[in-house]
Amino acid sequence: FLPLMLLPGIIGKFMFVIPFVVTVGLLVSLIEAFWILPSHVVGLRSGRESNAAQSPVKTALRRWRTSFSHQLRLEYTRLLIFAMRRTGLTLTVIGIVFVIAVGALASPLIRVQFFSFDPIRLFYVNVDMPPESSIDETLAATELVAAQVRKHLEPGEARSVVSVAGVKFTDVEPLYGDVYGQITVSLSPRRDEMRTTDVVVADMRDEIEALRTPGKKSFLIISGGPPAGKPIAVKVRSDDYGELRAATNAILDIVRDIPGTRDLGDDDVPGRAELVLRMNVEAVRRAGLDPGTLNRLLRLHVDGEVVAELREGGEQMLVRVRRERSSLSDPVDFLADPIALPGGGSTTFGALMSAETGRGSGIIRHHQLRRSITVEADLDLEQNDTVSANQAILERWEQARERFPGADLDFSGELDDINESLGAFPALFLMGLGFIYLILAAQFRSYFQPFMIIVTVLLAFIGVVLGLLVSRLPVSLYTMYGVVALTGIAVNASIVMIDAANTRLREGMGVLHATIYAARRRVVPVIMTTSTTIAGLFSLAIGLGGQSLLWGPVASSIVWGLGFSTGLTLFVIPLLYRIFMRESNLAKESRALRAARAAAH
Repeated sequence: FLPLMLLPGIIGKFMFVIPFVVTVGLLVSLIEAFWILPSHVVGLRSGRESNAAQSPVKTALRRWRTSFSHQLRLEYTRLLIFAMRRTGLTLTVIGIVFVIAVGALASPLIRVQFFSFDPIRLFYVNVDMPPESSIDETLAATELVAAQVRKHLEPGEARSVVSVAGVKFTDVEPLYGDVYGQITVSLSPRRDEMRTTDVVVADMRDEIEALRTPGKKSFLIISGGPPAGKPIAVKVRSDDYGELRAATNAILDIVRDIPGTRDLGDDDVPGRAELVLRMNVEAVRRAGLDPGTLNRLLRLHVDGEVVAELREGGEQMLVRVRRERSSLSDPVDFLADPIALPGGGSTTFGALMSAETGRGSGIIRHHQLRRSITVEADLDLEQNDTVSANQAILERWEQARERFPGADLDFSGELDDINESLGAFPALFLMGLGFIYLILAAQFRSYFQPFMIIVTVLLAFIGVVLGLLVSRLPVSLYTMYGVVALTGIAVNASIVMIDAANTRLREGMGVLHATIYAARRRVVPVIMTTSTTIAGLFSLAIGLGGQSLLWGPVASSIVWGLGFSTGLTLFVIPLLYRIFMRESNLAKESRALRAARAAAH
């Protein structure tokens, strides 16, 4: 579990608690096993000796337990001997099953959904108004939409429906401005046949988005789990705004054509109308003015200048002088205002500068020192997955990028965290196997036996794939998290079996007898250990108290992988041990010991 603490990205931070708690729990259990458990065993044994005459119920239970264990060992030994007589066939069948599991993982039978979050009973309806809208107009339009949202909710389905203006909460950050309106819909806890959050939104989406009220409408469903951006989040970058806007429109068209996309938009917020003035330097020079003087006159007409400071009632007051505005019916009219020239005569602002109207940017965003606009969209994961959708965008962009030579794309959102986590999983998996190998090599004093134990990991992989097929859970980052955790759990059964076989070899048994004896002696503890682990995670794995898309894959990976690998380990490990230990140094020492005993008799 230790390598999982090093997992980067949002997932690593969110799920750090699992390996940390498990590691601390295992360390504490060592204290119990080494210092406390022996005293308990001594106490139980002395209690048995002092209470020889037990109750009939305890006697019956003990006899049943003894009989069951004996029968289990007997049947297992028969099956093991049957498999040993057909070693090649047994290993071939398991190899074929492994290949089938790999094929199933690569086929459409198993869905890929890297981020699977448990939905929260909460969603937002966003209302983005035109740039000239006031906050009162935004609130009025938002309340009209909220009234329609309430009509689509069943009685008792919603706890509250609240409208606000001036702020919009997103997956990444809150946005502030008079043009933003948002409706927060909090649903009641689900019971009986109540609709899920996704169904509620799907039932009202088309009608709400088609409303003939001001503003663009979109939805944001809140999910549990770690924070993450939208499945599609592409930053378009360029130094020229015209090219940037055109490239963004091209990306919007590409994303719109991808199956499963919805709530498409970008973060380029149009600003209010503006008057752009450009100074005619030659005209200013001929008039005998300098640019600084002209700028000051312009500032007096627009913002004015502070000429004095007063205090009234302890409050500071500023006296500002500026042009009287009530006589201006249009902001452009001030261009006709006269300007006195130093040499006598006069001119106008319009003679010294050109003017044009336009629309400014509400927000100027930069990414890595270049202007950027982020295109975002949600994705219906039943129709498409994050990686495939982003790959389709990249392929279509390669065909269109010649029209925008100064623009490039930067993928972020979920794909960023997916790539970061996916890049770390193989390294963490190998690190975990490396730690396991070093510990086992030191324990068994062998470079080869740890490899036999690590074969158990491959057997666990078969169980994980089978579990995904049966449970219909998708392959997510949490599934991979469970697989990495499973690596350290699945090897326990093979460790105790090989350790028992090595002990019998050192006592002089032959390889075949040592293998069968060790397997027979360890089958009950192995099954008990596996059963207790599976029992603890079973309800979470099958969703007994409610299915979790976040924690369910972790538990399902461990339950199915551990259960399947244990069943195969009880047969595969003895077969491999018998094959590869025949000519080992330990087997040679065992034969020498038997020969010495025979000579002594």
